[in-house]
Amino acid sequence: MLAVLHRHEKIFSILYSRDMMMKYNSLTCLLDVNKNNILHMAGMMEHSTRVNQIPGAALQMQRELQWFKEVERLVHHKQKESTNENGFTPRQLFTKNHENMMKEGEKWMKDTATSCMVVGILIVTIMFQVAFTLPGDNNRDSGLFRVFMIFDALSFFLSSTSVLIFLGILTSRYTEDDFLKNLPRQMIIGLFTLFCSIATMMITFASALLIILNEQLRISIPLICLGGVPIFFFLWIQFPILKDMIISTYGPSIFDRKMKPKL
Repeated sequence: MLAVLHRHEKIFSILYSRDMMMKYNSLTCLLDVNKNNILHMAGMMEHSTRVNQIPGAALQMQRELQWFKEVERLVHHKQKESTNENGFTPRQLFTKNHENMMKEGEKWMKDTATSCMVVGILIVTIMFQVAFTLPGDNNRDSGLFRVFMIFDALSFFLSSTSVLIFLGILTSRYTEDDFLKNLPRQMIIGLFTLFCSIATMMITFASALLIILNEQLRISIPLICLGGVPIFFFLWIQFPILKDMIISTYGPSIFDRKMKPKL
């Protein structure tokens, strides 16, 4: 039970596997002095839990929900509704103990979505304006001009999509279960489309410079590199968020999937 309380998935997996091999099934039926079963333990929080090592309150909340859902999958149906000496079911105890984390996760999500949406709106505005301010006078039949128009349209579409997704995050209900899949999935799609819109914007910028400067690489390349510096820093700051969310949402299960659920 302490392995669940302190979020040691490997220790719990070993103990549970041995328990199943011995056909005792006693591990999931244990109660502590306060009549808390193992699912109650998954709903508790300790300062020593390893969830504090996860960056971002939203990812911490997601991890806690993953723990609760995984343990819930292993226990008998009756244990899901059993109450401790204070009259709390495991789910009620989880909600009570994670109120602050849920609020912090909501704030983290909204702050991240707001900052990214501002960037997306700027790109939408720039790409829309650029579409009606075409570079060059006599090169509109060239391949570079077609590249310019295609990637300008792509950047506009991708940035518009990211803005709408981030707006959806801001207006979400923020229920507990939203932190498990819905909100992380929206954030992943929003960040991915935003990064793609930035990449296509840079291609648009590069092609416009080449058109204006008549493909003088000696001048164009340094300017393109300088223009990409702030973009690089933004991606460098935000990319770890996307990576962590993808791993947390679509990565391997907390426990060994060979562990059989209770019916």
